[in-house]
Amino acid sequence: MAGAKQPRRCNLPTLLATISAAALLLFFPRFSPAAAAVEKGRNRSSLLGEPRQWATGKDEAEILAEAEARAGGGGEGLLTRDDGREFASLDSMVQWAIGNSDPDKLREKAAELEWLSAEELLKRQMEIKELMEKLKVPSDAELMKIAIADLNNSSVSLEDCHRALQELLLLVEPIDNANDLDKLGGLLPLIRELSNADEGIRTTSAWVLGKASQNNVLVQNQILGYGALERLVKMGYSSSSQEAAKALYAISSLIRDNEHGQELFLSENGYAMLQHILSTTRTNVRLQKKVLSLLAYIADFQLNTGKSQAPSLSNHLFIKSVVEMISSVPDLDLQEKALLAVRSLLQLTSADATDLQKFSGLDDSLNTLRVQLDELTSHEEQREYALEVEILRREVHIVFQQKINQARVVAASHEN
Repeated sequence: MAGAKQPRRCNLPTLLATISAAALLLFFPRFSPAAAAVEKGRNRSSLLGEPRQWATGKDEAEILAEAEARAGGGGEGLLTRDDGREFASLDSMVQWAIGNSDPDKLREKAAELEWLSAEELLKRQMEIKELMEKLKVPSDAELMKIAIADLNNSSVSLEDCHRALQELLLLVEPIDNANDLDKLGGLLPLIRELSNADEGIRTTSAWVLGKASQNNVLVQNQILGYGALERLVKMGYSSSSQEAAKALYAISSLIRDNEHGQELFLSENGYAMLQHILSTTRTNVRLQKKVLSLLAYIADFQLNTGKSQAPSLSNHLFIKSVVEMISSVPDLDLQEKALLAVRSLLQLTSADATDLQKFSGLDDSLNTLRVQLDELTSHEEQREYALEVEILRREVHIVFQQKINQARVVAASHEN
């Protein structure tokens, strides 16, 4: 079947006998019964901590034939047990197989090896080595290539496309794998899938891009260079809160600590998308929190890079939407994030009366919040948090009053 290749599921008795024989031949070429790793009646513990299933004795020619048939017909993929659990490495397969083998069978094999000639033993070792090569666990790079190939295969089913994206989501977590993603040809297919007709494909693709670029300037610039930000901003307008949330996650990962990324976000009118979410997603507080957190970060980044003003953040409707969050929803976490965003926006606002008019509703929102916090302090379980938010509320009020006073001084100087 076309699509993402499934892990090869091995027959338990065959795997036990094959791997156990490999261990005896490769690691103990002159194995004797007295040197067996197990004792009669005692079953060694398994790495996976599962109940034991004893191997059935099979002729080695039959074992090799079956294993080779599986290796030839199963394609590349991880070996798994009958219960679907995967082996992390070849060593774990060997240890697990020995631990699940019948001790009597192992002693019989060891005794048989004692009677082999040097030539016969060498031949058997070469056969086992060849078999183990066919059963080797693929590297992360090989697994990434398989998933990327599925994304590039137009005949792959939607289910297999989802599976390939889920595999990449796990594989790009290590920074070395994320750095290899573009080398392996994975970024362009992921960006292309942002326009897929299926919401789930778009959402997971954004998720993978966000995870790969998080705290990784190399991957950030690669994705930005391919123009992905335009599509991610459009996804932020989605009526699906999950899709919009993953788009915001990817955007945040791409522009964090990246001045060029923030400039591109501005050029794509990304702040209009943030304002849209704040003004229309009244029922999704989680999404509003993501927007406010991103906004506060961007404003703080502008301040930390020495910019005293940020015209892109001074849109009247945009500021109005943020200010309304302070008192419109009785959620302390949301209100705290709104206060942090407003504080940073105020610090980026010039001491001009016209600019300060954009915060015209701030006094009312701060007063409404004060009343709410006074009430919450009477509840033991919320008192401490409410007091922390009250401290922040007062700080925002002080910054606002300082700006107003500065504006009055500037206005007076102009009159004189």
